[in-house]
Amino acid sequence: MKLATFSINDIVSYGAVVPTGIIDLGRRYHKRHPDLKALLAGRGLDDVRLHLDDSPDYQVSDVTWLPVIPNPEKIVCVGLNYEDHRVEAGLSATDNPALFLRTAESQVGHNGAILRPCESDTLDYEAEIAVIIGKQGRRISQAAAWRHIAGYSCYNDGSVREWQRHTLQYTAGKNFASTGGFGPWMVTADEIPPNEPLTLTCRLNGEVVQQATTQQMIFSIPRLITYISTFTTLQPGDVIVTGTPAGVGSRRTPPIWLRPGDEVEVEIDQVGILRNSVADD
Repeated sequence: MKLATFSINDIVSYGAVVPTGIIDLGRRYHKRHPDLKALLAGRGLDDVRLHLDDSPDYQVSDVTWLPVIPNPEKIVCVGLNYEDHRVEAGLSATDNPALFLRTAESQVGHNGAILRPCESDTLDYEAEIAVIIGKQGRRISQAAAWRHIAGYSCYNDGSVREWQRHTLQYTAGKNFASTGGFGPWMVTADEIPPNEPLTLTCRLNGEVVQQATTQQMIFSIPRLITYISTFTTLQPGDVIVTGTPAGVGSRRTPPIWLRPGDEVEVEIDQVGILRNSVADD
């Protein structure tokens, strides 16, 4: 099942994406589950399945796509989680994941423009797999981790490298407004068996610049959930962005920086394709 957040006629809603269009679940469940995060928190996925045969309310071309979860309590991102990227970055291996946080303001939906800030021209792409949490948990074991996942989505962890490197902390370079693409939808976890290998691909203006599988992750998805939930309670709608493989623009010779008019695609097999143009802020 594919679930997405969107707006139409300036009204924000969420729905199920089916082959014939979009079924507006927000209109059906607004009082009980006002947004997709609330639907996950309220264990509403079984209710949604009752409507998958409904006639669609909109065509996909009718809506403006928003970040899958526009209002997460937290977005936890993982750095250096693919060995080839760690090597190209020239950084030492660590015993535990390198983490940083993104804000909701830093996200943009499918087909939206990623914005290059006026403060720097070092805007870079990072294709990643996003894990959306569906069940609250603290100190979650790796064996139980899969049961806390609501679904998966595509993520472009757009990074302003100059600001990322101002200090040893990544926060500034990872949180300029509308630099992180998230979408177009989440595919629910029941569609993808635990430990099923997923292939992650990034294309810049149609050319493949990154490609890897989840088997190349240093820290697996269950390991990330266990580690993160040790120090914070994971809530429904929280997003874990699981890291990017080698091929980022900043590590190329010469570097490749995103420019207005560029188009970046992040594709995950069994999930979909996130597409964002680039524009100046």
